[in-house]
Amino acid sequence: MNKRHIFITAADAKRLEELLAVAETFNYRERNDLQSLEGELRRAEIVDSRAIPAKVVTMNTRFRLRDLDDKSCMEATLVFPAEADIESGRMSVLSPIGTAVLGYSEGDTITWHVPAGERRIVIEKVLYQPEAAGDYHL
Repeated sequence: MNKRHIFITAADAKRLEELLAVAETFNYRERNDLQSLEGELRRAEIVDSRAIPAKVVTMNTRFRLRDLDDKSCMEATLVFPAEADIESGRMSVLSPIGTAVLGYSEGDTITWHVPAGERRIVIEKVLYQPEAAGDYHL
């Protein structure tokens, strides 16, 4: 995965760290999805919700992705695992793409490894970001 500078709100970081703390009681060190999320949290710049740039993917952000390899598009909302439902467009932050887009901005291209090789996606558009809309309670 590309290692560009990413931003995560303090509120999201707190909830994600709580998720990891609960997972640790179940020996999460063996789960790649949780290890990836932990790595992203470690390297992210943590900012106040009111200071996050409007085009950054935060929790509960709705965005459009374009796969640069097959040119397909998809829209999704980044959510916590309990709220995930990919058929409704609600993508878990623990999914490979969910962890990959967290903290990145509209226009960023992300490359990550999958079993079949590498995938490249671009965050084509942030359609709704709670912090930009003043929805700090989400």
